[in-house]
This record gives sequence, C-alpha cells and structure tokens, in this order.
Amino acid sequence: MTDWAGKRYWLVGASAGLGEALARHMSRMGIRLVLSARSEDELNSLSQELPGPSEVVTMDVSDPDSVRAAAERVGEVDGLIFLAGAYWPMKTQAWDFEQANIMADVNFTGMMRVMGVAVPSMVARDAGHIVITGSLSGYRGLPKAIGYAASKAGVMRLAECMHADLRNTGVRVQLVNPGFIRTRLTDKNDFNMPFLMEADEAAARIFEHMCTDRFRRDFPMRLSAIIGLGRMLPDWLYYRLFA
Repeated sequence: MTDWAGKRYWLVGASAGLGEALARHMSRMGIRLVLSARSEDELNSLSQELPGPSEVVTMDVSDPDSVRAAAERVGEVDGLIFLAGAYWPMKTQAWDFEQANIMADVNFTGMMRVMGVAVPSMVARDAGHIVITGSLSGYRGLPKAIGYAASKAGVMRLAECMHADLRNTGVRVQLVNPGFIRTRLTDKNDFNMPFLMEADEAAARIFEHMCTDRFRRDFPMRLSAIIGLGRMLPDWLYYRLFA
C-alpha cells in the first residue's frame, strides 16, 4: 500500500472537472499538490478549499515558454498527473480548423511539452510517478470525434512507449482511459452518453489505480467491455455497428 502522506504531486489541468475532483481526493489523502491550468482565479479558489497544502502555478500547455517557466517554478516532484484537455464534438463533414487544432495541441502536443520538462529529471534520479489520462475513444475511430479521439490515441500510444522504456526503472508510468464523465466539456455533447460518470466517481477510480502496480485501467467496466469488443471486430462489421 502506498504511503501518500507528504508526497508532492503536480496536477496539470486541475482547475475544473476531473482535475478538480482528483485534487480534492488527493488532498484528503495528505498529498501536497501543485495545481496548474490557465485560470489563476479558479486555481486559487480550489487551493483555498483544499484540506491539505497546495501551490498554484499557472501554465498554458500550448505555450512552450509557459511550460518551461512553470516547470522551473514547480521544481522536483514525486509525481505528475496530466489531465489537461480540450474538446468539441466534431464530424469530418463539419471540420473546424481552429477547434480541431486546439484539441491536438492541448491534448497531445501539450502533454509532450509537459513530459519533456518533467520526465528527464525523474529519469536522472530514477524516481517518480507519471499518470496520463487517455480515453476509451482513443482505441478506434468513432463518429463526431475528429480531433479528440485522434489526439487521445496519440496520448495512449505515448504512454505505452514510456511504460515500455521505464517499466523496470524507478519511474512508474500509468495510463487511465475513462469513458464519458460529466464535465463542462461533455456538456457540449448533444448525443446520448452511455454509462455517464460523475467527476468524483471517476477521480476515485483514478486514485484507486494509482494505488496499484498496474499500467492501464479502462473504465467504466461496461463501456470498456463494449469498446473492447469493438477492437476485435473486423473493419466492415465495426463501422457498420459503431458508425
């Protein structure tokens, strides 16, 4: 069982939704938090409400200079959790140039920037814990998912590469792939979201996974089972059923 008391974790994307819920959960466990996102006001409000110690370091993951400056301020941490994300539902027939590129830049390239400033120091001291947030939508192509599903697929492959390299070292890499979570991002959806979860429940699932030695966790179980079945289907049948 992990002794969390006094550990210092950097939460990127902590200002709202799943990030805020996970920050509250971890703070109750005695973990010292560094909270990062673009909104300083939201981060300060959250920091004041947390039961444990926390610091606010604003950062825009789409800005390399902002990421480097934030990393210098944060310094050495025991763990890093990447939760930052951008999302709009989007069909290929309604491709929005700006929104699609924001999703790619925040969800995937933004994570690359943050990992680029955080991982080398963990590797150098052979100690650290990295938790990456993918998505069940990243496993196979889905309708209305231009930008988001593709960027999450890249996130998931990157996490797998990092785990392959670091699994026998002191740096632990974990991947969580949730389904639909009720946040201000999914509030944009005008379609049915099966097995929709509340942010608090999803945060609890993530923290449960952090307490294990397993690399990957997909949830909720019923939706991940459906997605898992879809991954095994031949293309002609998959797209007939899922598209």
